[in-house]
Amino acid sequence: MTVPRIVIGGVSSGVGKTTVTAGIVAALRCRGLAVQPFKAGPDYIDPGYLTAAAGRPARNLDGWLIPAGRLAWVFDRACRDADIAVVEGVMGFFDGKSGLDEAGSTAQVARIFDAPAVIVIDVRAMARSAAALALGFARLDPTVRVAGFILNRAGSPRHLGWTRQAIEAATGLPVLGGLPEDPDLAVPERHLGLLTAAEREGVDALIERLAAKVTDSIDLDRLLALARQAGPLPPPEPVALTRPHRPVRIGVGWDRAFSFYYQDNLDVLGELGAELVRFSPLADPDLPNVDGLYLGGGFPELYAAELAANEPLKAAIRRAVKAGMPVYAECGGLMYLAGAIRDFAGETHPMVGLIDGVATMGRDRVRLGYLEVETLRPSAIGPARRRLRGHEFHASDFPSPPPDRALYRVLNQPGRLEGWAVKNVVASYLHVHFVGCPEVAADFVRSCAGEGPAPR
Repeated sequence: MTVPRIVIGGVSSGVGKTTVTAGIVAALRCRGLAVQPFKAGPDYIDPGYLTAAAGRPARNLDGWLIPAGRLAWVFDRACRDADIAVVEGVMGFFDGKSGLDEAGSTAQVARIFDAPAVIVIDVRAMARSAAALALGFARLDPTVRVAGFILNRAGSPRHLGWTRQAIEAATGLPVLGGLPEDPDLAVPERHLGLLTAAEREGVDALIERLAAKVTDSIDLDRLLALARQAGPLPPPEPVALTRPHRPVRIGVGWDRAFSFYYQDNLDVLGELGAELVRFSPLADPDLPNVDGLYLGGGFPELYAAELAANEPLKAAIRRAVKAGMPVYAECGGLMYLAGAIRDFAGETHPMVGLIDGVATMGRDRVRLGYLEVETLRPSAIGPARRRLRGHEFHASDFPSPPPDRALYRVLNQPGRLEGWAVKNVVASYLHVHFVGCPEVAADFVRSCAGEGPAPR
């Protein structure tokens, strides 16, 4: 069965895609529909709001990190019991890895899944000029189906009416409605984007307000009709997964400081036979009974004092690593395993101390982008010379690894070394989607089972 699907794109970052998409997902759910949410691109924060709105985990669809056939596998598995799929875009609709092609863009995802796209326009300071924007998005790439528009931050019903008339006259495409300028509907932001759903109190109340406003302001019947016009789905390419000879338990650091995990990464580990056990680096005094650790990203810099104060857990991690436990850490996890974190105020907080160096925060030094890398040595995530793709997004600096401890060389940034491989620990700023490189997940699970290449 071809599940109805719609892509909610935007003319740029900051136009309100997450607000609009979460409201649509919640409003459709209120109608009794099972809504499967997706987020185009590599973002971790927006899926938290989509998950809250849908009552089921949101998934990421990134056409640069994951080949098209495996994207279809992710989509197919997630939608098996869904009535409709709603995909929130990333950045502007046509923005991706570069300015020359569609790789990593929302437009690429819309094309792969032959899904109609509705574009969100922030009309706060314009009226007829919005028609010029809309016309450009409708005509730039005729192989992508831009099917309509939603207007955000309209100043008044009259303003909304003027803008709607201009856009529909210029493009011949419908405006499905518009949301007013309303601070109560906005999601708070900070240095790397939106406040995470895990940290914000009142998320459920926000979702209820969004659902009510979308129901009143957007033509959901028309949106559903567009979603039913989606074309055939591409054939899925299943990910082949080989389990180790014995089951393993992997501890996953999860709390307000650490919450950046792709749902499909967790699922792939589970399908490899790993039982995932959550623990809190902020609050738990000891590790659970596990064979390995997965420390994802998040905002450890905001909770550095609390993390530093939990000396019993830091000591337990050091003992476990000394005893041979494999550890896989990404971004915030790297910072936690470092010698210390120096926060925005210049205060230095001691961390676990498994990797030499201080992670230093700097608001004006955000590093963002896709990386293609090659492993330099055998480690807990597999052999040397393995190529994989990932992305980085961080506002901290960390010393470059020495050549004898570097995990990766960065292929699309010649001369750069990235990540640390210290015995059974691997830690890097690189975020990896395991569906794009399932061998990494499989080798990590085998390492946790004592069957992999991790030094011991």
